[in-house]
Amino acid sequence: MTDLSGKHIVITGASTGIGRAAATCCVAAGARVTLIARRADLLAEAARELGGATAFAAADVADKVGLFAALDQAVAANGAIDGLFLNAGIGGMFAPIESYTDEAFDAVMTVNVRAVFWAIQHVLPAMKTRGSGAILVTGSLASERGLPMNAGYVASKHAVLGLARAVANEAAEFGVRCNCILPGLIETPMLDGLPPEAASQMAKAVPQGRTGSAAEVAEVAAFLLSDAASHVTAQAWAVDGGMLGTMRV
Repeated sequence: MTDLSGKHIVITGASTGIGRAAATCCVAAGARVTLIARRADLLAEAARELGGATAFAAADVADKVGLFAALDQAVAANGAIDGLFLNAGIGGMFAPIESYTDEAFDAVMTVNVRAVFWAIQHVLPAMKTRGSGAILVTGSLASERGLPMNAGYVASKHAVLGLARAVANEAAEFGVRCNCILPGLIETPMLDGLPPEAASQMAKAVPQGRTGSAAEVAEVAAFLLSDAASHVTAQAWAVDGGMLGTMRV
């Protein structure tokens, strides 16, 4: 069983979906958890339900100053950050690339890439000084595959996989690990935002014949944040029912 006893785990995008499920999993494994997301009301509700040493800080990760303040608030509430799960993300617009707007592209890159870059820059130095730490970034099947009609999202998820691998290589000698988790077709609010025809087409490609749950992704996330994964770094871990490992279309 994953053991996070004594560890402080910070999770972004923690009010719903995979982030919320990961918080539940980490608390059950003994961690102190700080939740970060935009809506304070949902965070407060989640913190009450989780109990224990669960704190929260409301912030839009697209706001660098606000993100840094939330990360500093996490340290003030629960101590040094042992595990950082950068899960917040948006889907962007669905349109042919020639119709994809600059505003939509910039928005998805800011939330999905820049915010991850900022958070790692802010937290990594202390991890390196302590000689330990685990960083986990939420990628996607789109981190390793091209998808039509969503250029911004695909570009952003390719980017965060590369970023995670670069960080892993820089941080390994300091005892800090960095990995990227690749959820497949998972029952989350983001899945609800897909055009029905796109979701239906993707569902046909799942070898297990079903969509996954946020809890199934959360279990893997908790493992990767724990010492049980002490020799795992610079990796892309798919939780996708077999989609990346097959030729199905």
